[in-house]
This record gives sequence, C-alpha cells and structure tokens, in this order.
Amino acid sequence: MTPADTGASTTVGAAASVSAPDAPAATGTADTSGTADTTGTSDSRMTPGGPGYRRMSLALFLAGVATFALLYSTQALLPLISGDMGVTASDASWTVAAATGGLAVFVLPMSALSERFGRRTVMTASLAVAVTVGLLVPFAPSLPALVALRAVQGAALAGLPASATAYLAEEVTPRALVTAIGLFVAGNSVGGMSGRVITGWVAQEWGWRIAVGVIGAVAVACAVAFRLLLPAPKHFTPGSLRPRVLVRTVRDHLADPLLRRLYAIGALFMTVFGGVYTVIGYRLAEAPFSLPQGLIGSIFLVYLVGTVSASTAGRLVGRLGRRGALYLGGGTTAAGLLLSLAPSLPLVLLGLVLITAGFFAGHAVASSAVGKTATHGRAQASALYQSAYYVGSSAGSTVGAVAFHSGGWAGTVGVGLLAVLGVVAITALGSLAARRQASAAPVRALSALR
Repeated sequence: MTPADTGASTTVGAAASVSAPDAPAATGTADTSGTADTTGTSDSRMTPGGPGYRRMSLALFLAGVATFALLYSTQALLPLISGDMGVTASDASWTVAAATGGLAVFVLPMSALSERFGRRTVMTASLAVAVTVGLLVPFAPSLPALVALRAVQGAALAGLPASATAYLAEEVTPRALVTAIGLFVAGNSVGGMSGRVITGWVAQEWGWRIAVGVIGAVAVACAVAFRLLLPAPKHFTPGSLRPRVLVRTVRDHLADPLLRRLYAIGALFMTVFGGVYTVIGYRLAEAPFSLPQGLIGSIFLVYLVGTVSASTAGRLVGRLGRRGALYLGGGTTAAGLLLSLAPSLPLVLLGLVLITAGFFAGHAVASSAVGKTATHGRAQASALYQSAYYVGSSAGSTVGAVAFHSGGWAGTVGVGLLAVLGVVAITALGSLAARRQASAAPVRALSALR
C-alpha cells in the first residue's frame, strides 16, 4: 500500500530503538548529534550529500516500489479473476487477504531474524523469494493455488519493513533519518499505487495473468537494482535470537492498555480501507457505471490524497490533540462511506477521496503514537502495530467482499461504518481513561503528603 500500506509512520519510533543495541561500542559513532561523538571522532554514518547516501536512498526506494507493487498486485484485478476462474468476489478477495495476512503473521519473526543475520541479508532474501513467487503467480492453475502463492509472497515480503528501517537507523545519521525513511515510504506509496494502475491498464488489453506477470518483471528489476545499489552495512552488530526476551517484550506491549487501543484502531481503520478498495472494482464494473478495467485501475490514483493527509497528521495533532485527530479521521472516513452510496460517479469518487484522506490521517496518528508510547522494545511495538494493521487489511478484504456478495455496495459500506464506530468507541474509552488518571493524580498527591 501507500504510507498506510507500508506502515510508514510506524517506523520512525521503531528506528530510534533499533540502532541502540547494535551500535558498535568500539567505534565511537553513536552520537545523537549526527556529527561527532564524545571523543571527537567523526560520525561515519551516511548523510545527505555524503558517500553512498544517494545509492542507499535509491535502493530502498526501489525496494519499497517492489514490495507494495507485489503485495497488492491482484487488488485491482479481482473482477477479472472472478470472471476467469468462475468464483465470487468473496472468493477472489482471498488473493489479497492471503498476501497481507502472510505479512501480518511473519513481520515480527522476520524482524527478529534481521537482528541475527543482518538487515541487508534479510531484505535481499525476502525480495528474492517474493519476486520468484511473483513470476509463478500468472501460471496458477486454480484459485487455491493462487491464494497459496500469494500467502507465501506476503510472508516473504514481511522481511522488508522492519529490516529497512533498522538498516536506516544504523547506517544514517540521526538528523537525516526522517528524510531517509521518507524516501523509503515514498517508494511504498509509489509501488502500491502504480502496481494497481499498471495492472488495470495491462489487464484491459491482455488479461489479469499478463498484468501480474508485468508487475513481477518490474519487481525483479527493482530487486536486482536494490541489491547492486545498497551499500554494505558498516554499523550492524549481530545479536542472538533470544525467544524469551522477544516473548517478554511482546507480552509487555500487549499488557499496555494504550498500545492495545492503538493496535485496535490501526486494525479497524485498515478494515475499512481494505474492504473498500478490494470491492470498489466490482462496484465500478457494474451498472450504472460499467467502467473498463483500465479506468478502474486508475481509481487508485486517489492514493495521492492519502499521502497529503498523512503528511499533515502532525499539524492536526498539534491543533486537536491525538484523540481529536482520530475523531476527525474517523468522521471523514464515515462521511466518505456514506457519500459513496450515491449512484453518481463524481460523488463516488469524492467519497473515495474522503475515505482515503480520513484513513491515512487516522493511521498516521495511531502509528506514530505507538513509538511515543512504548518505553522499550519500540521495534517490536511497531511490528505488533504492523501485524494488527495487516490483519485488519485481510479482515477488511474478506469481510467486505462477503458483505458485497450478500448485500451489494451498501453491505460493504455497512461493514466500514461499523469499523469506524469501533474507532470512535475505542478513542472515547481512551478519553475516559485519561480523565480518570488525571482525577486520580491529585488524590495520590494528597495521600503522599499525609
């Protein structure tokens, strides 16, 4: 996907925590200023304009393009897959849900493997497996085979998000980190959008199998260029795989009420988004719209609106607070869902704009709050958010398609509105919890004085 598909804003907090345990103790390069350490030794990490920075930026941009072009390569093609294989929308939606579900399940284990075997090694292996599977997808003889291949592909792609941000945290100076991560996120966004648009137009002329084959070939080129361009890591120190430590950290995060709420909010926002964009192709292919496949694929250009809304999330939080921004994101998404019910193409498109803007803003607010909330193990905290996020994507793709099959577009909208209601309810619970803590603080202070 786009920043919402990439977990873009989840990574900043993660990156801040990954570099600390792996920074080489003897080099004296772990300076927070990004220029020099306490001994006066120059920081050897990459910085804009310095050696290797452009190669690194381009390499990770291409990795992001390949990752999200592959991950959502079938989403715009579901009507054609349904027609070719003689299956329903809910059956075809498993080609999306299997990929995002595989990523959700494996993102945490893959992030742990990168601690032991290295970021570049894990990213290279992940892309190699994913693009190989991508070349096999066009030859899937049946829907079960296609779903199985997509699940393997999603599991392989799980090695990219956490490893990429960890690599950046270790190899780039702190002052340049946000910019570097932004370039990786831009690749995610471009890949998620272009993969859907390209497949739509190619499939209109030559069918869905050729379309996913083209995406596979593009991903191969990106993967090869990535491996040739990415500089060898200089600041990575292998760690041991300690399952007990990982389990304890995960348990601590899941025991935190605020983190649980943020995970649930991310999953629910993605349930709306996954359901809408999995089913929208069917709605636009039917009367009264009857759009050709190329135009249906081009609908995903609306993602550019999400890039803008995500980038303004920080200002929203500054003005409205985190919970206020979440209410606004949920309200905007709900308004878009209701507007999309109209039998008018301009109104449907406007509804998609609002849904996309509301989703990306809400996702950016929730995901960035994870890194600020976690007091330790921020990489694992962000990986858990990504898992919840992609579970929501899988659930939205499947449940939204089932609802469409049984109740038409109104059924899919109903599922989305329920998910938005969940976001509002969880945010309200957070507000109540904050008020209780605030009212309890003076009581504790008086007790201490006594």
